[in-house]
Amino acid sequence: MLPLFDRDHADLRTRVRGWVKENLFPARDQGLATEQRALQLVKDLGTGGFLKYTVPQEYGGIRTAVQARDLCILREELARGAALADTMFALQALGSYPITLAGDESQKRAYLPKVARGAAIAAFAITEPEAGSDVASMQTRAFRRGNDFSITGTKRFISNAGIADFYLVFASTGQGKKARSVSAFVVDASASGFTVKEKTELLSPHPIGVIEFTNCVLEKDALLGAEGDGLQIAFATLDLLRCTVGAAAVGLAQRALEEAIQYGKTRRQFGRAIAEFQGIEFKLAEMATELEAARLLVHQAAWAHDHTAGDSKLKSSMAKFYATEAAQRIIDQALQIHGGSGLVVGSIMERLYRDVRALRIYEGTSEIQKVIIARQLLANPRIED
Repeated sequence: MLPLFDRDHADLRTRVRGWVKENLFPARDQGLATEQRALQLVKDLGTGGFLKYTVPQEYGGIRTAVQARDLCILREELARGAALADTMFALQALGSYPITLAGDESQKRAYLPKVARGAAIAAFAITEPEAGSDVASMQTRAFRRGNDFSITGTKRFISNAGIADFYLVFASTGQGKKARSVSAFVVDASASGFTVKEKTELLSPHPIGVIEFTNCVLEKDALLGAEGDGLQIAFATLDLLRCTVGAAAVGLAQRALEEAIQYGKTRRQFGRAIAEFQGIEFKLAEMATELEAARLLVHQAAWAHDHTAGDSKLKSSMAKFYATEAAQRIIDQALQIHGGSGLVVGSIMERLYRDVRALRIYEGTSEIQKVIIARQLLANPRIED
């Protein structure tokens, strides 16, 4: 991990790895519905002290500022144990970091300590039926009514829909340039005019759905930052979380490689372990090399973000793009090594195969990452160390 990580980062990895081994190996909650498991995981992560890394020290956190390196370590190790554990941890960071960035003191005091304890569940609501990658085209509107706001619109693919205690909602508040017409709001789940319209079932277990606002009236203290700051807040949040998606991919791929090695050493065909065949050896070598490259890209991007390097945006997009695509390939090859056993519903490989797919889509698709990378290169052809 050195020199990109400090000694306390290594200690954190040791601690979370031990927690994962005790709490997620093997899975003990398979009989629970997805939302029940999600709720329990947030409580467990809070009790374990890991959610403290999603908020600043002043509000119950560990450090004076939230670090990408901490989040990457936690996401990698949690994903290695269970994708849903990683998801619930990441969503606490995603839903609360806008408050860390732009909230006033009362907003921070009201929400962040609860997030750190696992006593409140956060959600990040930006995607709409007709606004995905092009978030500036959102149709949700927030109208001023004196000192208050009234929000009307629909948000789709909102993680934690129905179980979140509060939502970070992005809505248009102006008619000017798109980049300055979006504002951010903190909306409590109990707000009048807010409803969970639909629960959506995904390929991999994930609490997600459609939420709707119908003349949902919010007091002025629900506004996060200033009017028109919404996209700036959203993009700054995604800049932090982007490389951590790559870390989650590394965790899933690490588990797949471990499972492939173990299976290859125990599965026998033609009188010997299949790991002794050159075809399997080549697969394992390629998987391990891709995994290490992905991990190094993620570590470099996390360091760059924490040290406000000028090319941190470029490095984060590279890490997210490469690590998620590599993880898909690694897991596919691990399943191939398992053969028919890897296709059995409920097996670890079947689970990993489903879990990894979403990472290439959310928080910026692989195609969007390519656009970001290319535009950064065109604007500044030299990649500085």
